[in-house]
Amino acid sequence: PPDLVVSWLSSKMARNQEKAQSMLSRFREIKRLEELGPKKTRPYLTSDATTIPECEKWRNEVISLIGKDVTKIQNPGLGEFRIRDLNDEINKLLREKRRWEERIVELGGADLGKTGPRMIEREGKAVPGMGYVKIDADGKEIPGVRGYKYFGAAKDLPGVRELFQQEAPEPIRKTRGDLFTFVDADYYGYRDEDDGVILAREAAAERESIARAMREWEETRTVEGHVDEADIYAVPATEMETDASAPAAPAAPETAPAVAVPSQEEIAALLLQRKKEMLMAQYASEDLLDSEREARALLGRS
Repeated sequence: PPDLVVSWLSSKMARNQEKAQSMLSRFREIKRLEELGPKKTRPYLTSDATTIPECEKWRNEVISLIGKDVTKIQNPGLGEFRIRDLNDEINKLLREKRRWEERIVELGGADLGKTGPRMIEREGKAVPGMGYVKIDADGKEIPGVRGYKYFGAAKDLPGVRELFQQEAPEPIRKTRGDLFTFVDADYYGYRDEDDGVILAREAAAERESIARAMREWEETRTVEGHVDEADIYAVPATEMETDASAPAAPAAPETAPAVAVPSQEEIAALLLQRKKEMLMAQYASEDLLDSEREARALLGRS
């Protein structure tokens, strides 16, 4: 029938057109790759990269590979051996990523391990064979073991789940007696001078410090214009020569200062008078004392 012929011809032409487009697209892709040249592979040693942009390029490539492997390892249906291989590959790429970050720091770049963005976002993603699931991007280390992480379905592998269920061993607490076993004279620095080196170094440092202080003091006086003051006690040379030629004058006799020294009788009279005053103050009345003062005043005695 005509309708069948028309439909057959149209389907035949569509397939030929699709083939032509496919061949054309392949040809164009081959030409584009030839123009780009051979693809440069990631170097095995990070020291082969000499510029920061190149290191950042290879680091981003490693992060992309880590993200793909973390997405794959979420599927527990891959099998135990495939999951273990993927987990090993992720840890290997993580170590390579740290090496690229260290290389960037060596070349004078920023420390992307501390300031860079998160490697994989915490978000849902469509995983082949599992649908839309939440990506477990954070690796987990076995308590007491550092450096190797388990991702995704690797945490539920036989022998690994039991390790995560174990609690980390508690650190051994040292008693005060254990701490004092390491405290001796060296701890307080009592025997630091016994080596025979520190004293010589301290003496040399002290001499150097004194010399430097003297230089700074002299420079300061020179800059500020200070002049040493004349010695007021200095004797001119001419006077010294004249005094040396003249005969020496006789020394003047020493005179003691005139001081009145009381005699024994005066001292005895003074003591007697003090005792009388003490007895009068102790036994006499106020009226009697007043009359005695008036009598002394009339007689002119103190």
